[in-house]
Amino acid sequence: MTTVEKQLLASPRNLRYLLTVAILVLGLFAWSLTAVNFADVNKGGLQISFNIIKGIVNPDLDLLLNVSKQSVLYLLVQTLAIAFMGTIVGAVLSVPLAFLAASNIVPKPAAWLTRLLLIVIRTIPALVYGLMFIRVSGPGPFAGVLTIGITSVGMLAKLYVDAIEELDTRVLESMTSIGCTTFEKIRYGIFPQLLSVFLSVTIYRFDMNMREASILGLVGAGGVGAPLIFAMNSYKWNQVGSLLIGLVVLILLIELLSNKLRGKLIKG
Repeated sequence: MTTVEKQLLASPRNLRYLLTVAILVLGLFAWSLTAVNFADVNKGGLQISFNIIKGIVNPDLDLLLNVSKQSVLYLLVQTLAIAFMGTIVGAVLSVPLAFLAASNIVPKPAAWLTRLLLIVIRTIPALVYGLMFIRVSGPGPFAGVLTIGITSVGMLAKLYVDAIEELDTRVLESMTSIGCTTFEKIRYGIFPQLLSVFLSVTIYRFDMNMREASILGLVGAGGVGAPLIFAMNSYKWNQVGSLLIGLVVLILLIELLSNKLRGKLIKG
């Protein structure tokens, strides 16, 4: 009998544990099925579903291909600009907050207070921020940029903190021993370690912000969301199909590009 076989036979038996977990999962699944109700699904709902699919298959090509301010292309560019500017705002605000929340940089009480602030920021949904900023700045893309910026801070700062706390302090100690200034330690010791991680996280957040920017239009914060909900409420399924096709294509292209950029940053 080989060593591997001996270790396999000597490994603890987890049958009881796996059986307990399986029973719990099946119980939760059965309990969740009680919330499923097909009584409200009528012929009208099935017809609406058919019309949505028909509208996606037969989109409004004039709305999809022209370049007016009501076109899909213009709305998608506006959504892209909202997501991009919001990501930049969030990234800039996140850097100082991340350093204030890193326990290896500042005293622990200050770090915990900053982390509590970040938790509060992450707790509030993006739509609530959107409604708040619309009251402040009025409806439009600017409210969307502010909303995306604030909602990005919670996630970006948290991931920035993780990168800061994983800094290799031995590099800084060696630079101190050879008489480097504080600026030189930041420029050549800290900055190179954090730049690729920060950029990778920021690109990932931009990918997420594209989806949030399209949703924020539902509350009047600019982008493709408002025309989409208006078209659905008016049962203009051809226009809905055009907007959805444009949005899906744009998000797929951005996701492919962001994955490629993040892969290059991580691999160096």
